[in-house]
Amino acid sequence: MTEYRFERECRTPYSETYIIVEGEEPRGRVDIHFTPSVVYATLCIGENMTQEGIKELIGLIDDELVMSADVERDDFIVTVYQGREAGIFSDEDFEEEEEEGED
Repeated sequence: MTEYRFERECRTPYSETYIIVEGEEPRGRVDIHFTPSVVYATLCIGENMTQEGIKELIGLIDDELVMSADVERDDFIVTVYQGREAGIFSDEDFEEEEEEGED
């Protein structure tokens, strides 16, 4: 079994976002949203993860993050996106582009 750890990136009253780390390398992220009866998650992982690996990771997310939130639920629905990271963008990136365009 692969050893993953979850580093919380942000939290609101009804959702949480975690970076998924294996060793020192980020392997993906998961956004979890809690409703009164269903927990929804969006899982984004790398291209090389197998279906079995995905199911194993979903089980770990359920055990370590969802169940530990102590929220009753009727279902846990996970949407999985598999691919590569294209980048991380923020307002600063767009502000720099605007400034360069003004010169």
